[in-house]
Amino acid sequence: MRRRDFCLGSALALSLAGTAGAALPPGLDLAAGERGRVLAAARRYLAEAPTTITDFPAPRSPGSPHDYYSEGDYWWPDPANPGGPYIRRDGYSNPDKFTAHREALIRLSVQLPALAAAFRLTRDVTFAEYAERHLRAWFVAPATRMSPHLNHAQAVIGVNTGRGIGIIDTLHLVEVARATAILRRARAGEAVYTPTIAWFNAYLTWMTTSANGIDERDQKNNHGTCWALQVAEFARLTGRGAETEQARARIKALIPGQIAADGSQPLELARTKPYAYCLFNLDVLAACAHILSDLNDDLWHYQGGQGGSIAEALTWMAPFIADKSTWPKPPDVEAWADWPVRQPSLLFGGLALGRADYLTLWHRLDPDPTDAEIIRNYPLRQPILWVGA
Repeated sequence: MRRRDFCLGSALALSLAGTAGAALPPGLDLAAGERGRVLAAARRYLAEAPTTITDFPAPRSPGSPHDYYSEGDYWWPDPANPGGPYIRRDGYSNPDKFTAHREALIRLSVQLPALAAAFRLTRDVTFAEYAERHLRAWFVAPATRMSPHLNHAQAVIGVNTGRGIGIIDTLHLVEVARATAILRRARAGEAVYTPTIAWFNAYLTWMTTSANGIDERDQKNNHGTCWALQVAEFARLTGRGAETEQARARIKALIPGQIAADGSQPLELARTKPYAYCLFNLDVLAACAHILSDLNDDLWHYQGGQGGSIAEALTWMAPFIADKSTWPKPPDVEAWADWPVRQPSLLFGGLALGRADYLTLWHRLDPDPTDAEIIRNYPLRQPILWVGA
């Protein structure tokens, strides 16, 4: 292996302090703490060849092998009308839905950021080169690339061939985009980055102009939040300032309806999996605040007319992350046992708000869940890519 190690710990510590005025809790060295975890995973992924959606035919898809296809999670055959349109059962995932494209996308979102984080920690170009193999397969190579649209995401059998809310599936590209930006800065001479950036540019255009994209943008719950986070990070990667402002404006429009005066999230609390949905939406809100806040626009403390801010949402939720047994509602109907995990809202909020207690809580939680439903709702897994990057 060609390798040049360098110390990231002091640089990250300075970045953490500069971000918020919050020092790391005693004994919490981000680079040292992440090194063993990241390198163990990245070395495993060096033995796994890239796979894209073209490896998984979708028999019910109306699109080409290059068009992403998935089926709605909570939709089931109607016992009163077998063979007819599916019906919705909120919170209950249909195990017979087509998930192969989503699983391939999630696999990419696990592997490529880990490889990029390993490169950032060690400057070992082996990790970067293997990450670039994934980029070529997914975004460049004509035989295997994914089309830059989601016309056929979260289809409902007998009802439609794709929905705007399916755009939440590419939330798993947010950390891929972050990893790509970090790799490109270090390896700008590699040809793979120009067509990869062009792919994200085309997808960002589709997200902000297509009927499905506009439908997702206008959702008032976690779907709208996820649209804003994707647009924010893809705009950051592609240098599109107008879309950055769209994302910032959308988060400001969403906060009044999503966060009550006491910091609770009424739209997510109304679901059959309120704990998971509150965690998930808070993570996405916090990531938006982390990306989009600047000296002139503090999204952490922004409030609409009803009161309630992202900072207050984290204040409301943090005690239930620290001790789930105090949660005031019934357990979620699915995937209850393995929450919480190392929620990025605690990391981003701890840094931005000067809360060492949030950072300490974040540090002690599980960074690598194995339950598929948890992984699907935990798309930001590599803090090395988000701090000081």
